[in-house]
Amino acid sequence: MDLVDRVVQYQKREGYTDRQMADSIGCSRPTYLRTRAGKIPAGGLFLRGAEQLLSRVANRSAIINRKTKETDIRLELNVDGSGKSDINTGIKMFDHLLSQVACHGAFDIKLTATGDDQHHLAEDVAICLGKAFGEALGEKRGIVRMADASVPMDDSLAMVALDISGRGYTRLQVTFAENDMIGFSTDLIRHFLESFAFEARLNLYATVDGVNDHHKAEALFKALGRALDTATRIDERIGGVLPTTKDLLER
Repeated sequence: MDLVDRVVQYQKREGYTDRQMADSIGCSRPTYLRTRAGKIPAGGLFLRGAEQLLSRVANRSAIINRKTKETDIRLELNVDGSGKSDINTGIKMFDHLLSQVACHGAFDIKLTATGDDQHHLAEDVAICLGKAFGEALGEKRGIVRMADASVPMDDSLAMVALDISGRGYTRLQVTFAENDMIGFSTDLIRHFLESFAFEARLNLYATVDGVNDHHKAEALFKALGRALDTATRIDERIGGVLPTTKDLLER
């Protein structure tokens, strides 16, 4: 099957209009129609755009490298994964919390990170994870977009609601008593969530109630994973349509 046939098959499967396909490939609608019909050969612009489109939708993934004077980070994300994680930040509690996002969101995350202190490390990991989701989701066509999840853990109950809207905003009601976090500052949980939401350009609302800080933090990250899992899923009912009346979800 040649490239044009694969593009046509993809359009039929996803239910995209000719205009949506042309926009995704980066050519005009008349050019797309004539190429699809075999009236003109596939030119360089069409070939490059079609190859990038098919590659992107076949594997919603991203690799982010970030190196500053404060941190050195490499993060690999596969949105359509199975919950595998290989995470090493040098902070065991932070590794533990991030692995909850991968496990309960069914994302594959591979992360190595070093830094001069916990604050810079948590912040820059959040930035990289946000960037990775933004790149992996691309135009966000067909995604569910909005989701929420509630997760209990013994004495604690966490709730996360989010909207992959193109606008970074957080509203957090997450208080801690500074107990049982193995040296990991609980304030960094708030800072991580704020930095992640800003970089991923999503609205994030989170609350948690409970007694034990470890349980509250773990429930929050599990809820974050589950909410992200639902919000990033492809809604087969809408095909390749953007889930917005504006016809634009800014990145």
